[in-house]
Amino acid sequence: MDFLKNKNIFLYFIIACFVFISTTALALSKQVEDSGQLPKSLITLPYKFFPFNPVLSADSNFPVISAQGAVAVDLDSGVPLYEKNPDSPLLPASTTKIVTALVALDTYHLDQVLTVPKGSVVDGQKMGLYVGEKMRVEDLLYGLLVYSANDAAMVLAGNYPVSSESGTSGYDEFIIAMNLKAKELSMTNSYFENPVGLDGVNQTTTARDLVRVSEVAMRNPVFAEIVGTKSITVSDITGKSKYNLKNINKLLGELPGVSGIKTGWTENARENLVTYIERDGQDGVSHRIMIAILGSQDRFGETEELIDWIFTNYEWQEVRPSTLFGNNRQ
Repeated sequence: MDFLKNKNIFLYFIIACFVFISTTALALSKQVEDSGQLPKSLITLPYKFFPFNPVLSADSNFPVISAQGAVAVDLDSGVPLYEKNPDSPLLPASTTKIVTALVALDTYHLDQVLTVPKGSVVDGQKMGLYVGEKMRVEDLLYGLLVYSANDAAMVLAGNYPVSSESGTSGYDEFIIAMNLKAKELSMTNSYFENPVGLDGVNQTTTARDLVRVSEVAMRNPVFAEIVGTKSITVSDITGKSKYNLKNINKLLGELPGVSGIKTGWTENARENLVTYIERDGQDGVSHRIMIAILGSQDRFGETEELIDWIFTNYEWQEVRPSTLFGNNRQ
């Protein structure tokens, strides 16, 4: 009998707890519904935790550009500001070198010395490196990203370390590493056959993929510093061979807020450009934008047009917890 009595008391206790919890939850829910705001006791993060949200003006007209693919993204909120065929596979040209640089930064120390191997002399833009020349990795990266040098890309790829049992060359392993990096960064519509950006049957990327990889790349202070360099002189380890490198990006240092990142061009790809810009909006707050355009007839002009349009037609609005519940009252 005592057992049954104790059991009944326990059941009553459980039921009472359930009723208390249920009524408390309903009361809190009612409070949120009536006020449109979270109770102060439940707010664990300050409202400034939420990034400002870009809102396009109602009377805005989207710019018309020649680029076959384009994406502009507000990096703080992740909101796309402009899109045109963002996921269409297109020829990357030398924007490929963004991935080439990331793999090189994963692989080598900046002060590591690499020897220019046979097969590094290729067509297109190049520093003029010669076989057997010894160059520091950092100087090769400047050649790669500032001057878009194809021979610098080939040296970085050709020296990739391989085990004696692998049976493959360092160059081939570097290409594998590039595609693994692309997969790691969710570049779902990109594939690379070479580290240079020469046109290939399967050498493709998309504007959206380029924004993804570029956002990650710009988090690396070494990468960001290099692509933000307008001109520099580097040399081989002896100091005898000097290379004057001038950045191909015409917007760098000319358009306020632009600090990189990479150009690209081939006859078939046409003009490509990825641009990072940080500039104050109409709200006086600094905003970070990444723009990628592929297959353009005027990459610099159309990128500048997109930048001007974004900062003229978007207003960044502050997000408060009250707005999360469908109530805009402050």
